[in-house]
Amino acid sequence: MTPLILLHGALGSAAQFDSLRAHLPPERAIYALNFPGHGGLPAGEPFSMALFSDAVLHFFEKENMAPADIFGYSMGGYVALYLAWKHPNRVRRIFTLGTKLHWSPEIAAGMSQMFDPEKIEVKVPQFAEILAKTHAPLDWKEVCRNTSAFLHALGNGHGLPAEAFSQITCPVTIGLGELDNVVTPEESRAAAEALPNGRFEIFTACKHPIEQVNVVFLAERLQDFFAEV
Repeated sequence: MTPLILLHGALGSAAQFDSLRAHLPPERAIYALNFPGHGGLPAGEPFSMALFSDAVLHFFEKENMAPADIFGYSMGGYVALYLAWKHPNRVRRIFTLGTKLHWSPEIAAGMSQMFDPEKIEVKVPQFAEILAKTHAPLDWKEVCRNTSAFLHALGNGHGLPAEAFSQITCPVTIGLGELDNVVTPEESRAAAEALPNGRFEIFTACKHPIEQVNVVFLAERLQDFFAEV
């Protein structure tokens, strides 16, 4: 059975998938990975698409893994697509949820404001505490600053180029929560249409945070999409 890789979102960690994993088949090999600089794992260099996708690739090589299926939440979905573009032989199928796919300097500047650690500490101290625990022993504020710089890099052309989508040939579902206030239906549909084997799916009454997603329904959709054929 094809292994399933779970890739987390910005400021997240592998622990984001604890609830989801409880509803996935126990007989399947499932791996939730921490990106460098997240979940206590040192990065050693600035955040980038190459850094994150290479970390997944190194995991494949370490485990001597055949092509895998990938579920990517938010940033994790973008990394999954980047990996499939660079290393198509490593990926069988991809399912993304809440992944930002259209980037510009203006979009990056707007989104990076959400990652200001000083503002987080003042306005949402409970979230600051969660981030501190999630990324210990790393400095959660540094994780925020590194993420902000990463978003600016995406906005300035260091992500997936437009032509990459037509070159990703594996089956891909671009999922989006109906109530997602981070990602637009227009960019998600456009990406799905640009993918040779892409499809777009709306998750009814679903917001952006994965903690608020119906994990039972999500697990069912993943099982259907990743079923062996």
